[in-house]
Amino acid sequence: MRDLTDTVAVVTGAASGLGAASARALAQRGARVAALDFNIEGAAALAAEIGGGAYGVDVASAQSGEAAFERLVAELGKPAILVHCAGIAPGRKILGKSGVMALEEFERGIAVNLTGSFNMLRLAAKHMAENEPDPDGQRGVIIVTASVAAFEGQIGQATYAASKGGVVGLVLPAARELAAHGIRVMGIAPGIFETPMLTSMPEEVQKGLFASVPFPHRLGRPEEYADLVLSIVGNQMLNGTVVRLDGALRMQPR
Repeated sequence: MRDLTDTVAVVTGAASGLGAASARALAQRGARVAALDFNIEGAAALAAEIGGGAYGVDVASAQSGEAAFERLVAELGKPAILVHCAGIAPGRKILGKSGVMALEEFERGIAVNLTGSFNMLRLAAKHMAENEPDPDGQRGVIIVTASVAAFEGQIGQATYAASKGGVVGLVLPAARELAAHGIRVMGIAPGIFETPMLTSMPEEVQKGLFASVPFPHRLGRPEEYADLVLSIVGNQMLNGTVVRLDGALRMQPR
């Protein structure tokens, strides 16, 4: 893994979970990390810990995203790495006991998870394209976060699976287009990981979730996601694909 000293890395969803682990790993390699999150207090705490900058953002908003990138570029410099972890995990049946799902719920999931991914990707690419290329012509690396639900969405995950399926579909065409600018685009599709959303569930629920993970027979750790981020950043032949990080998990309907 190459040294990242003075490389600017943008991490969204940096206040906790996968984003926080990625921000710490990149900072340990020497990167100047811009921690972006809707939760600005959490982002500020993480930034203080790793010596980076904190920026509040609504990833689904063009205005908010543009303002955040304008500030971070002015303060830290143009990014060469984007790790986009921000997202939500809505869960509701299309037609359940309480009636039909409100269209607004579906639209919100798509806005945050899919539109938000594109919004951060486009803004990062804009600035990366202005970087000086390295000896291989690379100017930047973009990593977006999908989910195994994109492939095996469970009952109650129609919104989440559709939004993450869109993220999967975004990776290859974006990589093909941005290749002309020396920018790689990759996706990671995590399985069941120890994140605040999951660890807040009762212990018996957690055990039920990872019972179907073949090996290792446990929840994934955010640090393992961050390890893959570092591997992608360091290996220029990784481009245009989505890597499953799931311990061979294939989710069942329920």
